[in-house]
Parts: sequence; structure tokens; C-alpha cells
Amino acid sequence: MHSVSVKDLKLNFGSVEVLQDLNIDINDGEFLVLLGSSGCGKSTLLNCIAGLLDITDGQIYIKGRNVTWEEPSQRGIGMVFQSYALYPQMSVEGNLSFGLKNAKLPAAEIATRVARAAEILQIEPLLKRKPAALSGGQRQRVAIGRALVRDVDVFLFDEPLSNLDAKLRADLRVELKQLHRQLENTMIYVTHDQVEAMTLADRIAIMRAGKIQQLDSPNEIYNRPVNKYVADFIGSPSMNFMNGKIGAKGLTIGDVTLPVDGYKAAGKLAKGNVIVGIRPEHVATGNDVRDAAYKTKVVADLLEPMGADTLVWAQFAGHELRLRMDGQNKIEEGQEIEIGLNAESMHFFDHKTEERL
Repeated sequence: MHSVSVKDLKLNFGSVEVLQDLNIDINDGEFLVLLGSSGCGKSTLLNCIAGLLDITDGQIYIKGRNVTWEEPSQRGIGMVFQSYALYPQMSVEGNLSFGLKNAKLPAAEIATRVARAAEILQIEPLLKRKPAALSGGQRQRVAIGRALVRDVDVFLFDEPLSNLDAKLRADLRVELKQLHRQLENTMIYVTHDQVEAMTLADRIAIMRAGKIQQLDSPNEIYNRPVNKYVADFIGSPSMNFMNGKIGAKGLTIGDVTLPVDGYKAAGKLAKGNVIVGIRPEHVATGNDVRDAAYKTKVVADLLEPMGADTLVWAQFAGHELRLRMDGQNKIEEGQEIEIGLNAESMHFFDHKTEERL
């Protein structure tokens, strides 16, 4: 049984189609991330699952039960928002127990659930404090705890880490992953941050203009993006794209011709114009160049040192090319660098549809 199923979901705001014929099945205990840029519909989809928005058409099932027109409180979900949405006049303990008291649970049951959530999230010393006396990370833990005490099967997270600084986000990412492993509940997580998506998700649904572009594991999306949009969205820095042409001698980019024998679908590549993609980390440098199918030299126009890595900006066959090098290499701007390119590390997209070839 799927934990959450969305079938033929449509949502219109007046004459504007926000979500279009969405279908998605989320497995029991899965961590699914809805990923996309602002306005793509990811938070809207989450709010539809939560019952915070009335859908135009379609059906939503949670644990096999049709909840399409049920109230949020009846759906068996716990939700964590981007803004912590804590009651400032209440202590942490009061915030955690408030919803349970409204549901008229026995006092002993409430105390047990609050104590369990506080232990899991390591906020036991904070129970008597008010939100104003907490850091951003502590407030977000309390917000997660408020969902946790509901003892539900499905947790919904709407960009919960976006208000935190970079280090705290990284720390809480690890904690969320550990929390999912410990609870084994279904979690649906909305973010525009692809690093969060890649590190947290069992599967990622990449959205654009109210539609799911690709739904797959992080590894599959990274290695086999279904179209140019997905390829560009996943990866930091993003993929290099160049206009090329497949001919009898291989791939031509500008005045350079490269062999394409190493590409898995080389035999299916029709002659004609293509968009070529290659990730900065897949441009061979150093000792890896000697095994490359094509070798050349480029000039380092700009360097971005990042400690372990250095991102190099250069020009190749009339196109901008970014490549990633070992951060300990001694390179300077204006210096020539030998690079290698392999068709097996490239991605080819249709020149018109931008779909993967």
C-alpha cells in the first residue's frame, strides 16, 4: 500500500492552472523531496496534500483512505512550516502539548508524547523556555516536535530550514535524516535547495510550472536527467551546455570534433543539431587527462577557490566552460590548463524539445 497517492490532481486559481494532472505515489516510510524553483507549485502541492487548499479536480489518498475533502486535522498528517509558527506566550512544553490538549487526549498520554518528542529532538533542557529565548535551530526543533507529538504516519515539511544560516542548515539536515531513519515514517519535504534534496531524499520529484519533470532517486536524476531543465537544476555548479552537431565523424562543437563512441546511446544519436551537457566535475584534469578520448588546453579566465576544490572558468570552442579542479593545485588566472573530454560523461539533449537523447 502506498502511504500517499495523488491522482489526476488539478488546481486552478481562477483561469490560471497552477497544478496540472499530477500523479504521484509515495511509498510507506519514504522520504520524498519536492524540488523546484519559486512558483513551480511544490508548496501548493504540499498544501493540497495537507488539506490547506481545496483542489479543482482529482483525488488524494493517505494510507489507502480517500481524504480529498477531509479537514487537515482528520488526515493523519503532521506539518512543519517555513516560519516556526510557535505561540510566543507559551513555553516549549506548552507549544508541544497545545494541539494534544485541544484533541482532549488524557494528560498522561500528552506527557508521554511530549517527553518522547523532546528526547528524540534533544530539547529536554528547553521545555520551560519561551520561543523568544531560543535560537533559530532550537525553534525549528520545537516546530518539528509539535508535528512529532501528533504520532501520525505522514510528516509534511515546507522549506523548514530556509530561515537558518548555512552551518545550522547543514547540521539540521543530518538530524532530519537521522530522525527519518529512527521513526521510519513517510516524509514529504519541499525545498528549492538541491543540496537538501540530494542529501535527504530517497526520491526527488523535480517540478516546473505545475508539472513533475522527473521522479527518481537522486543518483539517477544526477546521472540521467530526462531533459535540459532537470540537468541544469541538479548539480552545483550547474552543468555546462554547448550547441553541437552530430555528424559522420562524431560530435562537432564550434571548430572542434570529438568522438561519441563512449556515449551509452551513441548508436541512437541521429545526425543533426544537439545540446551537449557536461558537468564541471566530469571535465578531466591532471592525471585523468591521459585516459581521455579528447585532449586540449584552455586558459583559466577566472578562479573560484572553495578550499577542497577550485572552480575554473574558461572558454572552449566558443562556449563558456566551467571545470572543477583539486583545490590544492597551484593555478593562476591566465594560466593554460590541459583538459580532457569523454563522451561517456556527456549528456545529449534534443535541440528543439530539450529532451534527453
